[in-house]
Amino acid sequence: MGQKVNPIGFRLQINRDWRSKWYASKKELADYLLVDVRIREHLKRKLKTAAVSKILIERAWNTVRVTIYTARPGVVIGRKGSEIENMTNELTKLADGKQVKIDIVEIKKPETDAQLVAENVAGQLERRISFRRAIKRAVQTAMSMGAEGIKVRVSGRLGGSEIARTEWYREGTIPLHTLRRAIDYGFAESDTTAGKIGVKCWVCKPAENPENEPSAEPAGAAK
Repeated sequence: MGQKVNPIGFRLQINRDWRSKWYASKKELADYLLVDVRIREHLKRKLKTAAVSKILIERAWNTVRVTIYTARPGVVIGRKGSEIENMTNELTKLADGKQVKIDIVEIKKPETDAQLVAENVAGQLERRISFRRAIKRAVQTAMSMGAEGIKVRVSGRLGGSEIARTEWYREGTIPLHTLRRAIDYGFAESDTTAGKIGVKCWVCKPAENPENEPSAEPAGAAK
């Protein structure tokens, strides 16, 4: 049997970073972890329509810095920053009264962000759009926006059938075992009338710093 591993965890310290950055003693570890989970769940629920890809949490002494990566920063900020103030107050309560600072980072190409692609397909399945059409549209859009490869996989009672099954569609290259390649991974669930359908997405993005790639010609070669 093939042994599956999360592509993001597989690449930690190579071209990926942790989504929670802090150090805690044994006494504080469980509390900090629980607060992180509550903050992420609260923001995901509150910003369901804001296309939030990931949430980074950093701690420094008595401060919690929350960075929200979103494709729709205007929805997160609200009119004249009203939503930011409300969220800051809500997160301060969740963080046991610690000072919370919220940063917002805009995602320039949401079509090639694996988490947003998975959530987009899941949303279409909830609206009863054919899973084949939803997957192919997502794949074609990602490839046209510069992705080197994309794979989308859906599992569950597809089309309301009695027996659950798995379908997937891939285009381009997805080198999961090449650690230097930037493989983005996302997972979402679709709540349909027939039950839950899981959506997984892998996106291979072009190398951001091609100058660091090993060249085919040795450095001292004569020209």
